Amino acid sequence: MTTGILFDIKRYAIHDGPGIRTTVFMKGCPLACPWCHNPEGIEPVPLLTYNQSRCIRCGACVENCPQQALRLTAEGVVSTGVPCTLCFTCTEVCPSGAREKVGRQLTASQLVNEIRKDAPFYDTSTGGVTFSGGEPLMQAEFLLEVLEFCGHENLHRAVDTTGHANPEDLMAVAERTDLFLYDLKMMDPDKHKKYTGLSNHLILENLKCLAGNGADIIIRIPLIAGVNDDVKNLEQTGSFLKLLAGVNKVHLLPYHDFQKSKYHRLGMPYGSGILKAPDRQQLARVRKQLESFGLQVAIGG
Repeated sequence: MTTGILFDIKRYAIHDGPGIRTTVFMKGCPLACPWCHNPEGIEPVPLLTYNQSRCIRCGACVENCPQQALRLTAEGVVSTGVPCTLCFTCTEVCPSGAREKVGRQLTASQLVNEIRKDAPFYDTSTGGVTFSGGEPLMQAEFLLEVLEFCGHENLHRAVDTTGHANPEDLMAVAERTDLFLYDLKMMDPDKHKKYTGLSNHLILENLKCLAGNGADIIIRIPLIAGVNDDVKNLEQTGSFLKLLAGVNKVHLLPYHDFQKSKYHRLGMPYGSGILKAPDRQQLARVRKQLESFGLQVAIGG
């Protein structure tokens, strides 16, 4: 039995597919989008977070750190400059939960047992389970095994993906998935690489392949003012989607910075200076332009 690394399981989710759902967040992502809402899911391994507002300045983490990588100041606990080895001893002795390990390993069977707990909600709302991240296809073997288990129990399965994945893995997942929530950030490959670190060639080819094989797909566009809301990108997006058989549902996901505190706790820089949320007029304009291609466009997930 395979094992996977998760960073969260969100119950009673209503924005990750139809009905009431359990959303499983899996670690690891090939992209590096500056607007990422789940930065704790980018790295494929467990991470350490520090919430300064919870810290009671007891010094337990400093005293127990094997590497002597921490010191206590009036503002909280800071690094001594010695590299952290991620042994997570500090999380075990922290009495306030200020220091936490993000990421845990489960077998496929253990995860299905967690998902099964919410089955009554699926039955009454035509809901199910959604695998998100990060990029769930970075743990393709584990994902396939869990999807197989869920299929045996007649659970509705959705996969939220960047589309940047091995095509063979993606098609194997498609055989065991009822719905794809497919991110489509922008059409220009150079611009895509500038903002995410990778070209969108594989993403677009995978989307064409999925559509050609009759997969049920909802396109999700994270909308960032000044980044991908321009007329040219929307024209290219609409023209591309119009040619894909059966792909006509688009969800616009307006950018917000609610995740900023996550970056601070992880000690990661946050590029909010280049990111702006679209206003109502911009959202209405984008929606109208995409609808002109015969697409069904909704705002939000």
